[in-house]
This record gives sequence, C-alpha cells and structure tokens, in this order.
Amino acid sequence: MRKHSERGGAMVAAVVLLLPFLFPTLFTPFTHALPSLLSEWNAPKPRHSRLLKSALHRQTSDEQLSEMWMPLSNQGWKPCIRSDIITSSLTENSQGYIQVFLDGGLNQQRMGICDAVALAKILNATLIIPYLEVNPVWQDSSTFEDIFDVDHFIEALKDEISIVKEVPDAYFWSTREYYATAIRATRVKTAPVHASANWYLDNVLPVLESYGIAAIAPFSHRLAFDNMPKEIQRLRCKVNFQALVYVPHIRALGDALVSRLRYPSSRVDSANYLKKVGDSKEKRGAGKFVVLHLRFDKDMAAHSACDFGGGKAEKLALAKYRQVIWQGRVLNSQFTDEELRSQGRCPLTPEEIGLLLAALGFDNTTRLYLASHKVYGGEARISALRSLFPLMEDKKSLASSEERAQIKGKASLLAAVDHYVSIHSDIFVSASPGNMHNAVVGHRTYRNTKTIRPNMALLGQLFLNKSLDWAEFEKAVVEGHKSRQGMLRLRKSEQSIYTYPAPDCMCNVS
Repeated sequence: MRKHSERGGAMVAAVVLLLPFLFPTLFTPFTHALPSLLSEWNAPKPRHSRLLKSALHRQTSDEQLSEMWMPLSNQGWKPCIRSDIITSSLTENSQGYIQVFLDGGLNQQRMGICDAVALAKILNATLIIPYLEVNPVWQDSSTFEDIFDVDHFIEALKDEISIVKEVPDAYFWSTREYYATAIRATRVKTAPVHASANWYLDNVLPVLESYGIAAIAPFSHRLAFDNMPKEIQRLRCKVNFQALVYVPHIRALGDALVSRLRYPSSRVDSANYLKKVGDSKEKRGAGKFVVLHLRFDKDMAAHSACDFGGGKAEKLALAKYRQVIWQGRVLNSQFTDEELRSQGRCPLTPEEIGLLLAALGFDNTTRLYLASHKVYGGEARISALRSLFPLMEDKKSLASSEERAQIKGKASLLAAVDHYVSIHSDIFVSASPGNMHNAVVGHRTYRNTKTIRPNMALLGQLFLNKSLDWAEFEKAVVEGHKSRQGMLRLRKSEQSIYTYPAPDCMCNVS
C-alpha cells in the first residue's frame, strides 16, 4: 500500500512540474512574481510584424542576387609578411621565461597569444605556451593544446622566438594557484592597457634578469598597437594569420561543414566525414552561403540594457541578471531603450538581422549558417529569422552527434569551429560588434572576402519608426550599407591590428 502511495505521489509531482509546459497561459500571472524562473517560457512575439509580413512576400531580382554574391574586386592590397623589413634573428641567449595568463573568450585569447609572442620578441625572452583562464560565463577549461596545433605554432615561429610547451622544472612552482594565494615578486599585475614596449623593458625585463621568469596577469589588451617597431607588427601578423592554426579535428569538422553548405546533397555518414570533399561534389558546382554571427546570448542581452519585446517579466529577469553579474553597474542602464537604439547601442535581434538581410536582397533560397553559442529565448526567438531563411543551418543540423563529440559542451572549441567556417564563407555578417566580429573581419580583410557591417545607428532608428513600409525600409537599408560590404579600411591610431590588418600585414600593390 505504501509503495502505491509513494508511486502515486511521484506521479502527481511529475504532473505538477509539467503543467507550466503543457498549459503555459495558466501561469502567466506568476511570471511577474518569478521572472527569473518563468520569464523565458513566454515566447517573444515579432516586434516588426508589418515589415516581417512584407519581407516574407518579397521578390528579389536576379540582378540583385548577382550583385550581392559578387566577390570583392581587387582593392590594391595583398597579404604579405613585409619582406622589406629587416628582422632581427633569434638570439641564443634568452633573458628568461615569459608566462602569460589570458582571460576572456576564444577570440580575445587569440589576440593575447599574438601579443605574448610580440612581447617575448621585445624582451628577448622564451615564451611558455600561454595559459588560458576558465571563462566564468562559459566555464570551458580547454587548454592551448586543445584548441591550437601547438607543434605548428612552435615550428612557424622557430626563427622568431624560443617557445617551450611547459614551465621548466626549475620553475615548477610558477603556477596559477601559486600567484592566486599571495603577492609574488615574479608576478607582474600592473601592466596598463595598451602599454608601450618601453614600459615592458622598464618594468618586466628587470624581473626576468632577477628571477629568470616573469608571469604577467592580466595580459589581455596589454600591448599597444601604436609606436611599435615594424618587425614587432610584422610578427603579430605572422602569428595571427600563419602560426595560430586549429587542431586537426577542428579543421576537419570545419571543412565538412563548409562542404555540406556548398554541396547540400553531399552529406555523408559520420564515420566518413573526413573524406575529401571532392569525392561527393555535385556536377553543378559549388553553392554559396552566408555566415551569420548571432551574438544574442543572455549575457549580451542583459549587459545592453535594451528592451527585446519579452514584456515586463523579461525586463525583470534581465535586471536581476545584471544585478547578480555586474552588481547593477551597467553604463547603458542610465539611458532609455529609445535612446540606446537611436545610438546603435542595442544588439540586433534574430528578427532584425533577418529583416536586414532580406532588405539587402537575400531571398529565401539563401543558405545561412548560424554561428552562435546560445540564443537568449531559444528557438522561439529565432523563429522569425527561420521563416525568412528556411535553409538556415548550424553545427547540430549539419553534423551528427558523433562528429560533434569532441567539441560538445566546450565553448572555445565550438567558437573555433564557427570562426573557421566564418572565414571560409562567401559572406559574413555579425549582428553586433565584439571580439568574434573583430577577429573574423580581420581575417576576411586579409583574404579580401565580403563582410557586411550593419549600420547599427541607422537600423536602430529605422526599427523605431513604426510607420515605415517595406519599400521605404528596403531603400534606406540599401543606401545605408553601400560602403559597408567589405571595403578595405586602413588601420587608424589605437585601432587593433587584428581587426584592421592593412597596412601592417598587407602590401599596397596598386
């Protein structure tokens, strides 16, 4: 009898837990009281229904499509590791070992690795393979060796600097834990943002000379882009575009995804996905595809302090998240949603980026690859975008669970695959600026491939104007993006060499 009672109680409990999913409207009143628990159950509705309805019935001419897919013409610059610069050769006597600890996501860490190599050159030091911190948001403990081909990295730079894979036995104590427990003489933690070469010569070289090792943390964004010797800039280019190569299984999966996007009928069994893509190409030739980097996770949505149409419950949930993560100290919080949007400070929602692409001339036969970790609001938030572009794919739809086993649950490896596919696509567009956007734009500028940079301020103002019809919206979008589709821009003072590789990493051949 007791067993039957316990079993019955368990069934009742299960039904109670399932009720909000089976009958979500019954629980709407409670979402105001429990925003953090129930807010994301309320599916966000389209915010631009009028434009969306027109976009779904849009007609795109062959001329528009041809123009959109046309590769960039020669812009007078080509990739080069400046042969006119005399590079100092690797010296035999190293000043000691440089150790750096890199925080942030994959693309921020990429930039830090490039800067670490440059710093080792400046100090004539031996670089220990950089330590990648565990990101508090993504909780990924992947190491340098998990992501990058370390042997290729060392081989590509062997004539530039000395690199070792691990901390030498003599300095076994120099670990992340060692520096976290007390003030240590060998740790440098005062490096200013964008510090000059002279700052490191004055402040870090003495530590090397005294102790034989210097650990720098934090190090992200700690080396200036201006007033650097040309050979240091050239070396940064070499690391970013030649030495940093992903491990073989990431490249293989990336190649498989690119092949399946170009040749939709060429998908093969998971056991054979490493086969040469030429074995199964269609006779009609390669198809084209767009990569959309949809940066719309909860972290981004909360930090922007913008309204995304999820109602009062969503606003409260994001406000609570801001309080927990940043103690409420978010600069955008002092502005209204209208002010933020008119200034282009709100990330584009999946619906809005879909409307942008539709207005630019992409039709519903466009193959779209979604490069994204997690989309806040899930499939409900993506539904409007998917209705505009039904051939939208991602890692899960293109590759089997067996193929994705090595990257499952590892944010850095997932980002590496997306980065690889992004730089090999015909067109790349990002819903908002950020490290991924910057890293991909740099590579695509270096390769002279088309990248669409959304005019965030213009789009913010257009989406605020609810009286616009489709023709007016389309005209404004096209006009506002004529000069934002891959036109090369030379790096200006203080701008990143990794986002703007010309002129430091490229030669003018015009």
